[in-house]
Amino acid sequence: MTDKKKKRLSMLDNLTVGAAPTPSSMIKTSRPMRAARDFVDGHKVWELDPAQIIDTRVADRLSHEDVSDLRASIEATGQTVPILLRRHSSEDDTYLLVYGRRRLEAIRTSDKVHKVRALIASMDDSSAIEAQISENMARRDLSYIEKALFAHELIESGFGNQTRVAEVLTVTKSAVSMGLAIVDAIGVELIQAIGPAQSVGRPRWDAMAKSLETSLLAQDDLVELAHRTREMAQIDVFSATSSEDIRDPSVAAFDAVQARLLPSKKAKATKPKGASETVQFDNKSSGKISRTPKGILLEVTGQGGFADFVEANAPETLQKLFTRWKQSEASE
Repeated sequence: MTDKKKKRLSMLDNLTVGAAPTPSSMIKTSRPMRAARDFVDGHKVWELDPAQIIDTRVADRLSHEDVSDLRASIEATGQTVPILLRRHSSEDDTYLLVYGRRRLEAIRTSDKVHKVRALIASMDDSSAIEAQISENMARRDLSYIEKALFAHELIESGFGNQTRVAEVLTVTKSAVSMGLAIVDAIGVELIQAIGPAQSVGRPRWDAMAKSLETSLLAQDDLVELAHRTREMAQIDVFSATSSEDIRDPSVAAFDAVQARLLPSKKAKATKPKGASETVQFDNKSSGKISRTPKGILLEVTGQGGFADFVEANAPETLQKLFTRWKQSEASE
């Protein structure tokens, strides 16, 4: 390595000196920064208008978490670590984000900080994705399904085959294959509706994939259930009185979808079409509940009396039963 290049790398390693109170070792020990620094033009930190930056990257997160804490920190002490950008191939003064989305979003939503500190690199699409992957792998908070979906999106975007993706993600090809199989079986839309489900690992996602293989439930209904459960869980977060009462909304959505899948298989085994159950009320009145191809058939025998009462009150009673069912579905 030439002395000139050593000097340039040393400049990058000490970018934060004289900025906000941050140790210079932050960039030196940053795996993504080390991986990208040979691409950086002159290792200069630019201050840019966030409006000049667009994000066309392969998505690696299922939810864009709140950045209010990060925004408050940047407003108080400044942006200590620059984001990484590359120049747009056809638009002047426009840049593509390589990594640093949360820092960019925090500054975009700030009333006090109006410029984002950034390094600008000369990268093609492949190199930019590799830098993003390096930053992705340096984070320990991505869930199993986010990593599996990221691998799926890399292949869909044309980055490479399973072997190539396994190499850059530093995992085995079989791990990539299994993740892709789970994503294909569950479907991107349902996964996105459920969310990252941080505490749910591969075995439970694999179990859901297998449940879906034999389920007759409509995918749209499961997506709606996941969305509804997440919304209700997010409301519960605000009403919680202690941290023990807070439940991850995406884990709640996962559990609700899986609970819907498992009983449905049991119901098909124990209540086949055409099955019926007789209920004897007294010596004069009885009833029968039958499962038909179109739904449930309720028959009440006997003239007048109880039969008239059921006829008069059936609409209101069924409405109450329907309300109770909706409540139980939402609480699963």
